Amino acid sequence: MSKKQQIESLAARHEKTILDVSARIWEFAEPGMKEYKSADCYAQVLRDNGFAVETGVSGIPTAVIGTWGSGRPVIGFLGEFDALPGLSQKAACPEHCELVPGAYGQGCGHNNLGAGALGAAFILRDYLKETGKSGTVRFYGCPGEEYGSGKVFMARDGLFSDLDACLTWHPGDNNHVVGTGSLANISAFFIFHGRTAHAAATPHLGRSALDACELMSVGVNYMREHMPSEARIHYAYKNAGGIAPNVVQDYACVHYFVRAPKIKDAQALYERVKKVAQGAALMTETELEVQFHEALCDFLPNRTLDAVCQKAFEEIGAPPFDDQDEKLAARFRSTFSQEDIESVGKDIVALGGDPALIPESEILHRSVLPYFPLDKCMGGSTDVGDASYCAPTSQMNVATCALGTPGHSWQLTAQSNSPLAEKGTMTAAKVLALAAAELLDQPETLAAARQELNAKTGGAYRCPIPPEVGPTL
Repeated sequence: MSKKQQIESLAARHEKTILDVSARIWEFAEPGMKEYKSADCYAQVLRDNGFAVETGVSGIPTAVIGTWGSGRPVIGFLGEFDALPGLSQKAACPEHCELVPGAYGQGCGHNNLGAGALGAAFILRDYLKETGKSGTVRFYGCPGEEYGSGKVFMARDGLFSDLDACLTWHPGDNNHVVGTGSLANISAFFIFHGRTAHAAATPHLGRSALDACELMSVGVNYMREHMPSEARIHYAYKNAGGIAPNVVQDYACVHYFVRAPKIKDAQALYERVKKVAQGAALMTETELEVQFHEALCDFLPNRTLDAVCQKAFEEIGAPPFDDQDEKLAARFRSTFSQEDIESVGKDIVALGGDPALIPESEILHRSVLPYFPLDKCMGGSTDVGDASYCAPTSQMNVATCALGTPGHSWQLTAQSNSPLAEKGTMTAAKVLALAAAELLDQPETLAAARQELNAKTGGAYRCPIPPEVGPTL
């Protein structure tokens, strides 16, 4: 029996558990850092399968770690389980049908992500048992990817630092090993304190906090011309000072995200944003208060590990979608905009490939894309970046939905609890487990992966969140 066949046989043992966990997490659909039922579910399933379990690590009640085995190598699998607000949706339904209006839903497929990573841990555990090889398996239940940056606090506490390899995946509409970085991100609240006054009778006595927010935003918008082209700054008013136009607002708050291709660049840009805020306070004679919220590093692809994962992905192959899956996917696709459908080819170009690799007529992705190692960033941010600064890390996308499915949408919530996602989740578990099994026999590859990481980081991780700032629970 080949290693691939052995992994597939072991995966079959755990398929029911993996898919049951995925369905349960989908039903819980909990906010980031408040995934209490989800964390309890993972902790119990890990215990039932012989893993030593730690809960509440890094001061986060919903952070879970399960460990099995001893000795080196130590291989970790990252799981997530938080949901998104306003994306409640009936499972597998290609029509917009909220289960609970305004409630949370798994619009990023984190129920699949966590269950697939858990499955990989169980498969690798059984593989170690059957072969008698040395090794430690670790599963990380990481809270608050969408909101909270759970992995950053876990990284700050050194919880990834002893890993020889860190493997994970993300649900998507195509199959590829991720060869691009992500944007680092810093989040902060800028609060201005002024003085109220009657806006008509005594306006000269007032000092407007809202004016300060407005001037800050004007200043930042002028700054955009003079920052790196891949950097991004976004803002939203958390408190505009009140609803009465005839009262000078004495309090206002604006929330900023500052993103850049590298964490050091984001930190430099953040310092400039703070100076703009100080200028706005000076112009309006208000007092500025800056509340640092959270931050996360850019993702560092590890080319050495990526090569192993690419080979494993090609061996296992794409999810085995059938005609019924195609029909369901086609019904979802009929709800997409033309821009959504055209985005498939644009995404391939962004990866460095030819859009012809996925024809526009294709509804489900049934192959594995070549590996595209690019020194550029994808548009989003992820706290997997901080894990990647601590340990050699590889991640992949596995198809769990129709091509062109928009992210963070009701369509994705629906497909995240469907036969499409079930097949993608099981494929991810097998690929991750096979890659890990290969690494057990390749100490030279693990050493090269660590050497590659050290060359990029200088062998040190510096947490972007100050030590006095704790998790937002």
